[in-house]
Amino acid sequence: MSYVDEVFDLVVAKNPAQPEFHQAVKEVLESLRVVIEANEEKYRRDALLERLVTPERQLLFRVPWVDDKGQVQVNNGFRVQFNSAIGPYKGGLRLHPSVNLGIIKFLGFEQIFKNSLTGLPIGGGKGGSDFDPKGKSDREVMAFCQSFITELYKYIGADTDVPAGDIGTGAREIGYMYGQYKRLTGLYEGVLTGKGLSYGGSLARTEATGYGLLYLTEEMLKCNGKDIKGKTIAVSGAGNVAIYAIQKAWQLGGKPVTCSDSTGWIYDSEGIDVALLKEVKEVRRARLTEYAAARSSARYHECGEGSNVWTVKCDIALPCATQNELHLEDAKTLVANGCFAVAEGANMPTTMEATEYLQGSGVLFCPGKASNAGGVATSALEMSQNSERLSWTFEEVDSKLKGIMVNIFHNLDDAAKKYGMEGNYVAGANIAGFLKVAEAMTAQGVV
Repeated sequence: MSYVDEVFDLVVAKNPAQPEFHQAVKEVLESLRVVIEANEEKYRRDALLERLVTPERQLLFRVPWVDDKGQVQVNNGFRVQFNSAIGPYKGGLRLHPSVNLGIIKFLGFEQIFKNSLTGLPIGGGKGGSDFDPKGKSDREVMAFCQSFITELYKYIGADTDVPAGDIGTGAREIGYMYGQYKRLTGLYEGVLTGKGLSYGGSLARTEATGYGLLYLTEEMLKCNGKDIKGKTIAVSGAGNVAIYAIQKAWQLGGKPVTCSDSTGWIYDSEGIDVALLKEVKEVRRARLTEYAAARSSARYHECGEGSNVWTVKCDIALPCATQNELHLEDAKTLVANGCFAVAEGANMPTTMEATEYLQGSGVLFCPGKASNAGGVATSALEMSQNSERLSWTFEEVDSKLKGIMVNIFHNLDDAAKKYGMEGNYVAGANIAGFLKVAEAMTAQGVV
């Protein structure tokens, strides 16, 4: 049995009931097979892969808090510090009922390679809780966040582990967490990113993941003789990533026509109205039914009606919602409708079967660890500003972000070509991210 297969079997045996983690490890190791087999004796002797797939530290803790009725509630807290070979752990905190250890490990494992691809000195980590901020009052969210950080603060720091936002964790949650961290430690440092502008946040951080997705997509198309201008774009999600991907798509000359949330989706024949979408989602925190009610060109569809955003005829698809949202049948529909490019704005939103079908059909496909790296890249830029006690302009940050995303595409493109897999951007991203981390791990000895 090959070293790759041995390690994957070990991961499944040691981490039962964690399918998302298994999926992430399998996808990465399979695409690294050509590199690993060329160095198998050395990697096996150093147990490099075993160390790579095993987190350096896993934190599981209870989070007790009191709701507005005086009832004590208890949630589970997680932080997986996966790999610090190239820098302090960096990765978001996800607050969602679906959060469990397997999902956090899958996200943390992906984060290793995503962070490596940025070219910035940040390692991989992820965390969160099964707490759901939806429907909670500000006081309840504050109570949870303060309890969560009261345990987590012992393990994080500006040069140790720098968490950020993720699904369910926005500026409000980061603010409450930062305030409690500062209260407990007495330190005013860049330990959490996604902070408010008045206390160390970075301009362009809100827009970064969505903007970065479009910068990379534009470069991928350009390098393949195509153009985003005039193209119809299907987008899933209606959160931070989707909203700013839609905004940047318009700015680059594209026409985004869809968005979705957990209850349904919108098709707008005239193109998504960004101002209205922001009003509904960022101000009112409402459902997309309110978007459709305010715009005659929009049609709302409930989830489960046998259709989704991927049934809309489009040239480019940008899945920006959550993991495993684009399935094989969706991929077949996209190809049949003439879609020629898919770039992931979320973490692993396309199933392995769908990814393989899209690649086999000649669709340009870029994985999330590359195409949605703009958020963590700008978080690292926020860390730099905090360390320098400086604030850069929006234009400075945006320019650096675009440069990082363009470089990411060329790094993964070059890696794919070097190992005889031209056009396979999944393999290219994994190889480019892996080689830097493997070199650092080897140089630092058995730790």
